[in-house]
Amino acid sequence: MEDNIAICGGIAYFAEHFAHEKYNSIWKMPSVLLTDSLTLELEGQQQWPEDVKLYQQDEKKQILLPDLANCLAAQVFLKINSLKFDVVNKYNSEFMSPSGKLPFIKCGAFVVAEFESIVSFVSAKGIGASQKMDKPEWGDMRAYMSLVNNVLLNAELYSCWFEKDIYDSFTWNRYSSIFSWPLNYIITWQKRRSILNKLDVLGWTKKTRDQVLEDVKNCFHNLSERLNGNPYFFGNLPTELDALVYGHIISILSSPSYFTHLQSVIKSFTNLLEMCHRIENDYLKK
Repeated sequence: MEDNIAICGGIAYFAEHFAHEKYNSIWKMPSVLLTDSLTLELEGQQQWPEDVKLYQQDEKKQILLPDLANCLAAQVFLKINSLKFDVVNKYNSEFMSPSGKLPFIKCGAFVVAEFESIVSFVSAKGIGASQKMDKPEWGDMRAYMSLVNNVLLNAELYSCWFEKDIYDSFTWNRYSSIFSWPLNYIITWQKRRSILNKLDVLGWTKKTRDQVLEDVKNCFHNLSERLNGNPYFFGNLPTELDALVYGHIISILSSPSYFTHLQSVIKSFTNLLEMCHRIENDYLKK
């Protein structure tokens, strides 16, 4: 038994190493990941380049709901701040990302991965409506963003990777599609194990679907109350919170029928849907 476990572990390690070498070999990214305020401050002094690229997986064939939400949120955040960029769909973008997570942007000599870091990178340039907030408002905004990440993102991960019917019928096919045998089994298994471990630590694997939906409903209720009748969460201009909420709502609504349980919850919060339409009309159709 121990020998079999050791052999399987060795195969998994080799497969992971091989996958990262193979799928990252097409373009060796600069190993620059923004993690400290000094780097942000230095970069903030520079102008926004004309050739910024935002990397993500293919939306039609490959990307999964949690990644789509964050990729769309990042796109919207850049657009509401009138920052030029081009979307690049790469099947190996997850392995090109410095953090292994999506999206990431290549901005000059910098490679910035994940929505939160992209927001910090842009904010360091003094760009964005949140730059004009006072400390209490900014703290409230960050609290709501934490709520979205702790509830909506985990609910999406739960649906894609924990719910067996969705995983077997949808998630496995999309995620494994870029790998040849046997990597399609091994890498997808590793990915699922990593996500389930995270959900287990957070207590989400002990939840039923109904409990997850109740959490999602409460999250949207709190967001809806904060928005109330205002155009956006903090006044007349959208912030990173608006972009993040838009990314999750639109990604869920545009997902296949496997996610009708999440879609049905959203549709009862009309002011949030109106905010999404407002963002589309004001910033995405220009």
